[in-house]
Amino acid sequence: MLRFAFFVLLCVSTAGFTQDSASSQEAQTPAAQPAAATSQPVSEQVAGAEADLVKADWKAAQAKLESWLAAHPDDARALFDAGYVADAQNRLDDAASLYRRAVEANPQSFLAHLSLGLLLARQNKLNEARPELAAATSLDPADAGPAMKARAWRALARIDRSSDTTEASNELLEALKLTPETVDDTLLAASIADQAGESDAAEAAYRRVLAEDPKSAPANAGLVHLLIVRKLYPEAEVQLRAALSQSPDDPVLTAQLATVLAAQDKAEALPLIQKLHEAHPADTAITRMLAEVMAEAGDSAGSDQLYSGLLASSPQDAALLIGHGQNLIHLLKYAEAFAAFDKATQLDPANADGWSGLAFAASRTDQPTITLHALTMRSKFLPEVPSTFFLWATAYDALHEKAAAATYYHRFLDSSAGKFPNQEWQARQRLKLLESKP
Repeated sequence: MLRFAFFVLLCVSTAGFTQDSASSQEAQTPAAQPAAATSQPVSEQVAGAEADLVKADWKAAQAKLESWLAAHPDDARALFDAGYVADAQNRLDDAASLYRRAVEANPQSFLAHLSLGLLLARQNKLNEARPELAAATSLDPADAGPAMKARAWRALARIDRSSDTTEASNELLEALKLTPETVDDTLLAASIADQAGESDAAEAAYRRVLAEDPKSAPANAGLVHLLIVRKLYPEAEVQLRAALSQSPDDPVLTAQLATVLAAQDKAEALPLIQKLHEAHPADTAITRMLAEVMAEAGDSAGSDQLYSGLLASSPQDAALLIGHGQNLIHLLKYAEAFAAFDKATQLDPANADGWSGLAFAASRTDQPTITLHALTMRSKFLPEVPSTFFLWATAYDALHEKAAAATYYHRFLDSSAGKFPNQEWQARQRLKLLESKP
């Protein structure tokens, strides 16, 4: 059975396939036609540029606006229009700069704040996007209308859902005061509830969407995520196979099915993840999934090639170091494994897997003092098991602390229940020597 950390990775893997919804839903296009930017009088040249915009003649509009701005660099409307042109042409850095200048020229411009915030969200610059969107919600949208203000509230809710679910819920409610609820709103509400740990509410929302549209990939993926967290793998598998029959190439659903199959130790998982990796070779989340499944399947060498490649670009990732170290243990490269676990525990002292690995690697490299330290740290997070009792015993034995060694050999034998015959034989032999009278 794969470790739970693998299932948590599923949440990360979806980010590699689709844009985060903070950018994908509300920030894909410029906020509104520039004519709504202000009701102030407009020059003939800017009006001509806006007529070009209506026809999507970006080059003609850009030429007129650049000529006008050369002589009128603080014209807020022209700056917004120029930002709109750059945004529509996907010249995002230019668009951001022009929107910022429009905000500076007119801090009360609702559309300039909104457009800049949405653009920054689309670029995943959420810390910069949030204050712009918040400013937009505090301003009068004027001719832009309530739908545009609702758009700002929705974008804020998407940004805040991971850090402050209460705030995100309130922001979504503000949007719904201005415009009717949409399917995307229901999905967002489900995501917020999931983040808040309100799994029943999240499930109800996802099922409400699926009742209307059984093919909804986001709703299927969200519902399956909840089922995976609850470890309801057979139910998740049924849901996924039904969803994939409608969308056979959906990478998120495919990744989830691979996860569910691996959790049930089904052989189908490995080829499915391999196929997914072939289709998305640069996706690090999928590569991590494949590395772990290969390790679970016994291919430590193949798995470690993937871990080594991932570590080349993320050398400070403790989880990767632990996976690498576990493979090295299976490959009998104990000194290298020790180095990997030692670094991992320094980077993440709360990771029990790192301390477990360090204890074993230290034992195999004749470092009993470090073994004891690692076991002590591990015990802060996990209960003892037969294998750790044995490591305690052998470490104390190596340090000639007879009483402690004997105590732990007994604890090992009391808990092993015949599952470790070689170690049980060794423990009994050592006890005969340790407890024999001088």
